[in-house]
Amino acid sequence: MARYFRSSNLASRIFDRQLISPLPGATVNTIRQFYENLVPSYTIYDIDCPDYSFRKFTDDGKYLVAFSRNHQDLIVYRPIWFTYSCNEECETHELPPKAKKFDSFFKQLYSIPLASSNEYICKDFFLYMECHRFGLFATSTAQSNESTATEGAIHGVPLIEKITFHLVRLEDGVILDEKAFCNDFINLAHSIGAYMYEDLLCIVSLRYQTIHILQIRDSGNLVEVRNIGAFCREDDELFLHSHIQRVQHLKKKFYFHFQDYVDLIIWKVQFLDRHHLFVKFGSVDGGVSRSTDQNLAFFAVYNMETTDIVSLHQNSSEDIYALFEQFYDHFHANPQASSHGKFISSHSNDIHALDQLRVIKNKASSSSQFVKKMMTSLPYTCQSQSPSPYFDLSLFRYDEKLISAIDRHRHCTEHPIKFMSVRQNVVKFKIKPGSDSGASDSRAKRISSFLFHPFFPLALSIQQTYMQPTVVNIHFRR
Repeated sequence: MARYFRSSNLASRIFDRQLISPLPGATVNTIRQFYENLVPSYTIYDIDCPDYSFRKFTDDGKYLVAFSRNHQDLIVYRPIWFTYSCNEECETHELPPKAKKFDSFFKQLYSIPLASSNEYICKDFFLYMECHRFGLFATSTAQSNESTATEGAIHGVPLIEKITFHLVRLEDGVILDEKAFCNDFINLAHSIGAYMYEDLLCIVSLRYQTIHILQIRDSGNLVEVRNIGAFCREDDELFLHSHIQRVQHLKKKFYFHFQDYVDLIIWKVQFLDRHHLFVKFGSVDGGVSRSTDQNLAFFAVYNMETTDIVSLHQNSSEDIYALFEQFYDHFHANPQASSHGKFISSHSNDIHALDQLRVIKNKASSSSQFVKKMMTSLPYTCQSQSPSPYFDLSLFRYDEKLISAIDRHRHCTEHPIKFMSVRQNVVKFKIKPGSDSGASDSRAKRISSFLFHPFFPLALSIQQTYMQPTVVNIHFRR
């Protein structure tokens, strides 16, 4: 057993697999170890591809979602595997000209107009159902910071004239249903303002402080189940009006002592399960700004059925940090039908990630500031991490400042990003964004994004420079 899956030779490992069966329940873990030998080994730089904004792969690997540059059209591709034959030794043979084309690796399934009139597709927003049948997209009009005061609206929150969510059948691009919000503000960046759990969807209206709970039916309809905001039950408003004197007395007694709590607004929400929401509260300024590290915030677990606040924690609380460290995977609350989505590394399931977290904690000058910084990732953003095995911290080590499983743009580096084998401590492969020559204007601000297929040794690195064409590289196993 000592030599089981220890060879760096792929053929040898396959031979060992035929002789020795993995332990019960460890089959998938064992198979994933093969990725130490199945790595992207070749790069095609600046591939000939359409001028689209590429968003992400679905975690079943069937679809690559992209948007047109004018933010009007949705384009969906099916990954295919490039093949060719040669008479000489293939490893030294030049790839044919066809390999330089994007359509050798991806087949376009359809292109559909999604935005209409003065609306534009939010290129950072895309969620898909667990069954991968439906995808949720968002379009909106331009944001206005000079919003007029309307009844129920929070002062200081921007206004968007119209936001529309589109439910699309991914197989053929048919738009099945739409849900529009008018004169509202929903944080669409990186899908922050919405969370999908099984067939349930919650959308957070920052402007009107309402959590909209919708159900996605098998028929492809978006059905509103309940709204949680000023009222939590259907008869709350009637009860308050019929007990007006009692309510005014409670307001005077309660709000006088807890003004800080009264001023809090809902920032972000996620499902913990079908009945419980994890809600983050904070100031108005923190709700609409990008940096919230220093803002006072509170976390609440809310039971939708009983309308009870189960627990409440400040964002500097050691209790909430202990839950974050030990049970981080429970905050994901995103059961995936795909086995690949169940192996996203975190400090709750991987000793290497836990060691990294504790090193950062030990170096922190202030415990409360460290806890606040860690709490900025909660509530968890839905479907924001790649399930690719190359981000599995039990298999590979890499510089997380340059690349990680989290779906975010990065500052472009001049040097290749190394993926080291954890077991062998050797470089297994490199990902280099930008051009092959490495020549670039160092004064220009450049950002990179990376799209890894969930299980193929295939990745896209996309480099964007202001006022210059986008550079797309394809990294694959040759």
